[in-house]
Amino acid sequence: MRVIAGKYKGRKLKQVPGTTTRPTTDKIKEAVFHKMGPYFQGGICLDLFAGSGSLAIEALSRGMNEAICIDQSKTAIRIIRENISALQLEKECYIYRNDALRALKILHRKQQTFDLICIDPPYDSPFYDRIITYIIENKMINDRGYMYVEYATEKQRIPRFNTFDIVFERTYSSTTSVLVLKNIT
Repeated sequence: MRVIAGKYKGRKLKQVPGTTTRPTTDKIKEAVFHKMGPYFQGGICLDLFAGSGSLAIEALSRGMNEAICIDQSKTAIRIIRENISALQLEKECYIYRNDALRALKILHRKQQTFDLICIDPPYDSPFYDRIITYIIENKMINDRGYMYVEYATEKQRIPRFNTFDIVFERTYSSTTSVLVLKNIT
């Protein structure tokens, strides 16, 4: 796993060991970020279910100013810290160990909004609808901001909202599909 483009292009990232975390492949990251930009002119990224932090790191490499990584796993938090430290991104990236929905509620109370929100939970997660609905209803994505969702092709149906355009939607295998939405309000 590596950073695909931008300031940290080619830098290798550590993965979370074991099978509980499923990293986003380089092929998917490259395709998705190319459709979103491929570069950003500032902004804030939220990486829910961050795993290794690779999506947040890719966003920072491509021009986001800040990123927040949320994960529940102690091991994932350790790997994110190691990846962030290796790239000397400690001032740009904030890492929190928390449940995704609880973290969203805390960020909402702080009136935090984002230019990019990455949602890539374990495929058997029942939280897609609740998380996406919470983000939309509480206006946590800035105007013209993006929401990236990676999900199980066969198991999940992702809610759609009138205030978002589909920028990119593709099935990569029998298990992995990707949806990128852009806020048009």
